[in-house]
Amino acid sequence: LFFLATIQLDRVSFTYKAHGQCFQALRDLNFTIQDGEFVCVLGRSGCGKSTLLRLLSGLQAPSTGVIRVDGTPLEGPATSRAMVFQNYALFPWMTARENVRFGIRQARGNLSRRETRELAGAYLEKVGMAEAADRYPCQMSGGMCQRVAIARALAMDAEILLLDEPFGALDARSRQELQRLLERLWSQGEKRKTVVFVTHDLQEAAQLASRILYMTPGRVSRDLPVDLPYPRDALEDAEA
Repeated sequence: LFFLATIQLDRVSFTYKAHGQCFQALRDLNFTIQDGEFVCVLGRSGCGKSTLLRLLSGLQAPSTGVIRVDGTPLEGPATSRAMVFQNYALFPWMTARENVRFGIRQARGNLSRRETRELAGAYLEKVGMAEAADRYPCQMSGGMCQRVAIARALAMDAEILLLDEPFGALDARSRQELQRLLERLWSQGEKRKTVVFVTHDLQEAAQLASRILYMTPGRVSRDLPVDLPYPRDALEDAEA
């Protein structure tokens, strides 16, 4: 039985060649992520976290095994899966509003120009960026650019959000603000998205996740539910 936005990995491995040698980045992964879960993939650098996310996005294909989304084998990228990268991946020649509108047009091509503009404005407001709608990426800080990237992903109304260490390069304050923002947008939405969030930060995983997949090189070694209520405030938790 499959549910909306359920992800299933069935004996998934990934091998790549570098300098004439084969390296197995992932081996024999078997797990299911259910609709509406917020799953943090935790582990040290080089254990295969980002490779896993690229496979889930469809940017790369497994060497062996199959990934299914809603019961259908995954074949390449799709607008039902939105990805947020660590380096924002904003178009430098587009304003914040135009970057968000671009994502909306790709995923929701039936909307008019007026509708995409209004929707982009609404999502920029959700992430606290309404006043910066006409700024270009070079005119914004790293935290501001990441807010725009999150607004674009959410505005696409994708069933699945894939985030690859999106706050890793930010200062502590911006990181904490965006963690709270993402948690709030996920937990308080009318319908929860399925989120897969890659991190190497245990505190970040504990604050955000409903479930943690802990990776050691090439495999998932522990699968841990996080039975804590939302919202989770990192500052309050630390002070307690």
